[in-house]
Amino acid sequence: MMKLMQVALLVWVGWAGAALAQEVQEGIIVNGEGEVALAPDMATITLGVSEVAASAREAMSEVSGAVEEIVAKLDEFGVAPGDRQTEHFYVRPVYQHRQDPVQSEREAPQITGYEAGNSVTVRIRDLSRIGALLDQVIDEGANDFHGISFGLQDDTAALAEARKLAVADAMARAEDMAEAAGLALGAVTRMSENSFSNRPAMMEMSKARGAADVPIEQGELTVRAQVTMVFSIAPGK
Repeated sequence: MMKLMQVALLVWVGWAGAALAQEVQEGIIVNGEGEVALAPDMATITLGVSEVAASAREAMSEVSGAVEEIVAKLDEFGVAPGDRQTEHFYVRPVYQHRQDPVQSEREAPQITGYEAGNSVTVRIRDLSRIGALLDQVIDEGANDFHGISFGLQDDTAALAEARKLAVADAMARAEDMAEAAGLALGAVTRMSENSFSNRPAMMEMSKARGAADVPIEQGELTVRAQVTMVFSIAPGK
């Protein structure tokens, strides 16, 4: 029995060693990068309404009325129902902390009112109308903004172009390395990719009311592709 276990262990060790040997990549290994810069064609904004009132019902009523007006304004601007979604909804008490000036002791907090809020995330596909839309929703009661970010409705073509540039970059690097080492570059034996769209940092928008002609800078998006390629070394040169 002991001999059988030893034989099995030797077989397993031999198999594991062979498997590890097969995983070792031989040849010239290079990374390539490619990027395409282009203007965004879509924006995402999270906007909302928050109000404080004496009762929870009153606060919620004020918020609901303002949100209904905002949604109606989004309809006027042609924002499709599928491009807007409720993000956050809340009702909570507002506390006031008092301190007894005689005893220098803090009293139990007292509820002085209630705060209600409702926020909606909106995708805007016509960037030329962002400023006008923000002006309108602010007029309708929007006073809570959580930022704006830009993106692409379809980045397929940009990614395809970035991949081509990344592969060309990797091949050029491999050729340079082979030439510097006096080697002949062989065929590609392995390739992997890591691609992504790099969006500008979200622009923060603090609470506001009554702003006009909101300035929006769209900037550019950079779509990047990264590839790793393994080339064999051809015999002789």
